[in-house]
Amino acid sequence: MRCRHCNTEALISKTLPYCPACIREKFDELRPAVMKIHFRTRADFGLPEVIPHDESGKRCRVCVNDCLIGEGKSGYCGVRRNEGNKIVGPQKDWAYLDWYHDPLPTNCVADWVCAGSHDHGYKNLAVFYEGCTFNCLFCQNWHYREKKTRTTVQDLARAADPLTGCICFFGGDPTPFAVHSIAVAKEIREKRRRKLRICWETNGSASPAFMEQWVDIALKSNGCIKIDFKTFSDELNIALCGSSNRNTKENIKLVAEYIGERAKLPILMLSTLLIPGYIDEHELVMMAKFISSVNKNIPWSFLGFYPHFYFRDLPCTSRKQADLALKIAQDYGIEKTHIGNVHLLV
Repeated sequence: MRCRHCNTEALISKTLPYCPACIREKFDELRPAVMKIHFRTRADFGLPEVIPHDESGKRCRVCVNDCLIGEGKSGYCGVRRNEGNKIVGPQKDWAYLDWYHDPLPTNCVADWVCAGSHDHGYKNLAVFYEGCTFNCLFCQNWHYREKKTRTTVQDLARAADPLTGCICFFGGDPTPFAVHSIAVAKEIREKRRRKLRICWETNGSASPAFMEQWVDIALKSNGCIKIDFKTFSDELNIALCGSSNRNTKENIKLVAEYIGERAKLPILMLSTLLIPGYIDEHELVMMAKFISSVNKNIPWSFLGFYPHFYFRDLPCTSRKQADLALKIAQDYGIEKTHIGNVHLLV
């Protein structure tokens, strides 16, 4: 269809009818219209329509949104609230989540660089948190918005049976539940004799203070931090996901500082969903430049896109787009690259 701003023909969704060039270069003009898109899609699920900045409210410091939450209101994630001028919600004792076991090796975004892919006979404890700091219009796991399953630390810790080889916190996103994930990890590590890998898969929006704690646990357990590097441009990240990627970039740099402490098993790996039309050559070049400037040894996986959620009118990722992503990464000296969801490429 044609971009609603520049009228250029582009591969874009009716939900977000602006080409990536206009989003990057004309965002001040487009911001009101883009925000209306997110208002509408969040209202469909009863979520706060905007990132709250109530000057009389209480500040939540868990993520990049830095919500100032008014009395009786929720933060952007929809799970943390201000009650009695105190931020309440998921803490160390409980969280909204679902969990299940996957036999190893499993379909993990880091399976191509993780020792778990060789851990036959064991299983992964997959912890899916039902909340998120972003509002991705292309969300592949959007159904969590319709669920709120309250689970305690003890209940989840009991799920880590003797055949559990690793645990991965994902979602949604683990960020709104950062304290809970740390409490679970510590509880399991204290009670398990066999070493168990502990990993986080995240959009990278957590405050650096929490990311430091995740890295410490991941390092000690031979786990890793898997950051979804969705875009380079902050404007495009806001347009696609409703939130800034400022913390994502900072956390990539933060975790990369620990790469030298464990050479064989990477502490950090990145993934990028190749959304047709939006993750264009400019985005891929800028991401590659950024990664290579941080550390060229960071593994980077490109994931095939499937039409989903509000982007159901887009096609699957093309082989051409995937090949372009690999070439750009290699042009900037990033050798550890991978294509995930190959079966989706067209």
